Amino acid sequence: MMIDERYKAARAVLDGVSQQHALKFYHTLDLEGRQQLLGQIETIDWRQLRRLIRTHVREVPKFELPGNVEPAPWYANKPEPADQPKYRQARQLGEQLVREGKVAAFTVAGGQGTRLGWDGPKGSFPATPIRKAPLFQCFAEYILKTQQKYDTLVPWYVMTSPANDAETWTCFDSHDFFGLDRGQVMLFPQAMMPAVDMQSGKVLLAGPDSLALSPNGHGGSLKALYASGAIADMQKRGIEQISYIQVDNPIVRVIDPQFIGLHAMDGAQMSSKMLPKAYPKERLGNFCIIDGKMTVIEYSDLPDELAEQRLPDGQLRFLAGSIAIHALRVDFVEWLNTRPDGFALPFHRAEKKVPYIDTDTGERHDPDRPNAVKLEMFVFDALPFCDKSIIYETDRADEFGPIKDTDSLDSPATSRATQIERAGHWLELHGVKVPRNKRGRVDAVIEISQLTAIESKDLDGVELPNEIERGSEVVL
Repeated sequence: MMIDERYKAARAVLDGVSQQHALKFYHTLDLEGRQQLLGQIETIDWRQLRRLIRTHVREVPKFELPGNVEPAPWYANKPEPADQPKYRQARQLGEQLVREGKVAAFTVAGGQGTRLGWDGPKGSFPATPIRKAPLFQCFAEYILKTQQKYDTLVPWYVMTSPANDAETWTCFDSHDFFGLDRGQVMLFPQAMMPAVDMQSGKVLLAGPDSLALSPNGHGGSLKALYASGAIADMQKRGIEQISYIQVDNPIVRVIDPQFIGLHAMDGAQMSSKMLPKAYPKERLGNFCIIDGKMTVIEYSDLPDELAEQRLPDGQLRFLAGSIAIHALRVDFVEWLNTRPDGFALPFHRAEKKVPYIDTDTGERHDPDRPNAVKLEMFVFDALPFCDKSIIYETDRADEFGPIKDTDSLDSPATSRATQIERAGHWLELHGVKVPRNKRGRVDAVIEISQLTAIESKDLDGVELPNEIERGSEVVL
């Protein structure tokens, strides 16, 4: 279609939803600017957006807690003696699925490193204590080790965003795909949604040639898997299960046979890992059962009287916290995208400060308070659509060292400390003397590459030092 025809088509669509101001500066733009603006407009489902403006911008959706909320059951990280046979069987099933090439890795990596002071995709952030390996490298090395252990191939699907897609490709290219075969890695961007002014209900412009766009949330990853052709590629390869992780955790188990096995053995469509919450209002979603369905209630929506409830032994009643690690069946993701009434996941309202240009004056404004609504989907909203879903407890010290920003409990410094402590613990399990300070912390800097070990037992047979010197730096 010629550009003039594209303009007329875009104008007709925008007129129909009262958003024609998006083309206010069109005739002042050069050809490249016009193409960029039209390309953005053409990617938006404007009829859907009009409905969302009515329900999520002009109104503020209210969360209503059902009266029958129960805490979700879970599989413990360490099984009771009676459960050990099932865990062994599940581990064998998970390993078999990996060995037969039926499990793919999926990483949600649409974010930038802005909150880390890093100019680039978050996945390119140097994450490890000594080598400063990027997050992407941690995951790639995990996949390489998995392939070595199980004599298999693990395809890796990485979802970017339009904002970081080119830079992510550059990162992978410059590192020669971190040792993986390029044919087993598929990168694709997620969809974007325009920010909407809270007062007027009009989409905002970031510039004369650009809408103020942002990713449609981690729930959009399940739509992007289908729209990108990734699901079709998985089906062609014989993939049955998807291991879902987000990009910020360098010690996540990218493929966990125990978790995959329990999920598959119980016939679950989508399953999740959980952490026991450290305190009642820890900023983790809460796994709950509502009307027989697995559901996540955000920490801010769970009333204090429920969040603080305890069992007779003192344990929190609502203990299971969501950490965005999931297993999904390929056919379930396909079903979410091919339902007669459209993609299943709902949108949520987020109030944000969004810079914009005034369509009357062309002046740029940088608001000092929230002025816009961003519309996002959450991946855990797929859980209530499952006939079966399981929760598996993981060990905070063994798998949870996220890097989110510079000044929180999930910073590069806290992740570094977690990685060092895990490495020290693994070495001690193998008889290595590890120095510790008066607080019991490892008094050295130790890094264990995922190429060496992705679980402690992988150090069996590895030549290890008898002792780590105090204050030394050691890479294994």
